[in-house]
Amino acid sequence: MKKILISTALLAGVLSYAGGFRVSLQGVKQLAMAHTSAHADDASVAFFNPAGMSFIPSKLSIVAGGFGVSNKTTFQNLNTLQSTDTDNPLGTPIYAAIAYKPIDKLSIGFSFSTPFGSTIQYPSDWEGREIVQKLELKSFYFQPMVSVKMADWLSFGASYIYARGSVNWDKAVTQFGGTVNIKDEKASGHGYGFGFYFRPDPKFDMSIAYRSPVDMKAKKGTATFTVPAQNTVNGLLGLNSAGQDGFTATLPLVEEYTIGLTYKVTPKWLISADFNYHGWERYSKLTLDFANAPIGNQTDPTVSVSPKNFRNAKTYRLGTQYMFNDMVFGRLGAYYDESPYTDENFIPETPSFDNFVITGGLGLKFSKQFGVDLAGGYAMLQSRSANNKALGFYGQAKSKAFYLGLGLSYNPF
Repeated sequence: MKKILISTALLAGVLSYAGGFRVSLQGVKQLAMAHTSAHADDASVAFFNPAGMSFIPSKLSIVAGGFGVSNKTTFQNLNTLQSTDTDNPLGTPIYAAIAYKPIDKLSIGFSFSTPFGSTIQYPSDWEGREIVQKLELKSFYFQPMVSVKMADWLSFGASYIYARGSVNWDKAVTQFGGTVNIKDEKASGHGYGFGFYFRPDPKFDMSIAYRSPVDMKAKKGTATFTVPAQNTVNGLLGLNSAGQDGFTATLPLVEEYTIGLTYKVTPKWLISADFNYHGWERYSKLTLDFANAPIGNQTDPTVSVSPKNFRNAKTYRLGTQYMFNDMVFGRLGAYYDESPYTDENFIPETPSFDNFVITGGLGLKFSKQFGVDLAGGYAMLQSRSANNKALGFYGQAKSKAFYLGLGLSYNPF
């Protein structure tokens, strides 16, 4: 009993923290054009490719923005026909970046972003309550970077990534009539990124970028049980007097390859396209090392290894911008994003779907120095069957999501 209780809860919860899918909301202007990357108008290019800083027309550029994300997932048991809707709060991803040219051929910058994270909340008494009731995921990327202009048409850039994150996850423990809370607030990891940015012709931009995986080190994770027969449970599971056990783990965030193209069809009209490749196969397994809980095998009872059959995934993006006048820019886009796992590996704590998204927005230039960007997106997520035998989770899942974004840019000189 105790082996199933801990391994099902913690393996699912910690894997959720690793991401499950990446949230593509790191630039409002970019989102309006399907979150394409080959745009070097201001410092918003820094997250996508540090090399793009060399082609920013101003010496100093500062950007910041945020999003409101509304999403709801519905799960239906096909045997009972009972449906459950999530009650998720509004998500608020944010970003900021700065780029500066101290000399003509050298640019330095910094990017802050939230590329992984979400909150999902089910009713406390729903049929999957032993898997998840509520899960809050947060991640923050801090990226100092540098770019060198190697020629008038070519630059190279690189960044260092410091990542911090947290997870706060609740589930029911019906065997003991209570709940367990999974929490880690100080996980961290390191990575890097680099890229090349090309402008062989004033009409054509090309961005090639790579962002490394980040192994998040969770060193002080805590599982806290709240049940009526607390002392009995403590003895069964090897918990302390507060009903807690600690764990450590290495949690992988995936690598990403991006190729982006932008072509100016006319001085007022441009078209952009991106291809992203995500290395989700890093989730072949997950190892958790507990302080006391005997959940592993006979050789090493406190170590649990869980296989995870994630697969690499691709995203295809197409966007466009039209300049109505010197002040108003109209933008549209669409992209298709693959889910990184099959129906047999569906997990309700981070539900993922094959996803077709339509985007649009406006850019407003109030002067040469100051601009405002607005963007929105509607996600048409494809329903899927949940057939996860390991979790005993079966049925049909569907979801919908809306995005709204507001961004500011300031290019003083």
